[in-house]
Amino acid sequence: MRQRLLVPFRKIAALMLRKKTSPFVRHAAQKDAQQFAKLHAEGDFSQTWSPDDFEGLLTDRSVIADVLCDPSRPERIYGFVLSRLAGDEAEILTITLARSVRGRGWSRVLLSHHIAHLASLDVATLFLEVEDGNRPAIALYRNQSFVEIGKRPAYYHRRDGTRALALVMRLSLGEF
Repeated sequence: MRQRLLVPFRKIAALMLRKKTSPFVRHAAQKDAQQFAKLHAEGDFSQTWSPDDFEGLLTDRSVIADVLCDPSRPERIYGFVLSRLAGDEAEILTITLARSVRGRGWSRVLLSHHIAHLASLDVATLFLEVEDGNRPAIALYRNQSFVEIGKRPAYYHRRDGTRALALVMRLSLGEF
């Protein structure tokens, strides 16, 4: 009997925590590099970046980085996005979300904030590449009004040694 009560209680507690915990977005700092590397390694990327790679990016004045954080512990990072500016254009270099919080719609929160941040910097056009098999990411980008403008055959190296097609996508920030 006790076992049966425990399972529903855990489900209810998980739902309550999920609703209670709303993330917020802040600008990244150099001190975030270690957590960025850890989250990036947790992602589905065939090539991960080191803390030194992220430190270099976070000190680059042309790189804009936003972080999705836990409201009760702002030092805890759930996800991040980095873009490089070039004139009135920008390119998303990477975006990732911790596996533990995927499926909650938080990637939309992070990406929407980042797009607004870039628009405030007078970025007119935002580009990105995404592996053609990454359905959740493609759905996220299409939901944000990105359109496919090209393909790059054999662009991504997969962990199994094969290569994957990249979709090139663009978003006009004129309406933001």
